Amino acid sequence: MKKFLESLLDWVYKKKCYFCRSSKEAVRMCSKCYDDMDFLPVQVNRIVEGKKVYCAGVYSKNLQKLIRGLKYHNQKDLAFYLAKFMAEYLEKITDKNDFEVIPVPIYPKREKKRKYNHMNLAGEEFCRLTNNTLNKDLIKRIKDTKPQYKLKRAQRMENLNKAFKVEKENYNGKTLLLIDDICTTGSTFEEMIKELNKNGITDIVCLAATTPFAQ
Repeated sequence: MKKFLESLLDWVYKKKCYFCRSSKEAVRMCSKCYDDMDFLPVQVNRIVEGKKVYCAGVYSKNLQKLIRGLKYHNQKDLAFYLAKFMAEYLEKITDKNDFEVIPVPIYPKREKKRKYNHMNLAGEEFCRLTNNTLNKDLIKRIKDTKPQYKLKRAQRMENLNKAFKVEKENYNGKTLLLIDDICTTGSTFEEMIKELNKNGITDIVCLAATTPFAQ
């Protein structure tokens, strides 16, 4: 009933595409704007602490606007499209669907101010699409870090030092798939992997929606 009412309201009020403003499909991202997002080649983007990191696309145009809208402008409906983009890339990497999906956590104070963690929303949609298991309780951010994009490599590592805490009792024994929106130097994944390794959790793969660096 809820889905029906939402669909009815979308039809009545002609929900517009956030990207081109077209109301033809009555969705927040029309098929044309979605298809304008380009995938990167299917290959390992980098190795971090011995773990493979994959990046689905380049941080530009519609993919950039999608992430910024979801992350900073309360466009929560866009979580589905980010998740879909990542899920389609994952299908090209593997047919495995037994991951424990770990969205990169944000500091509680920041999450309270923003009222949501955009990667948790994307993680929920991602797991619906891929039949994987979402785990938001395994690793927490315990340090209020500065925005990474302003920092150089050494500063990023110092900024993230001791930023995460693993609550191992919440580990279910599956291969972990760490997911994030942007992977620049890989330092966020690196610190999470280090902390997980300290707790004996080593079966890890990483997937970011984007990287600023085209290949």
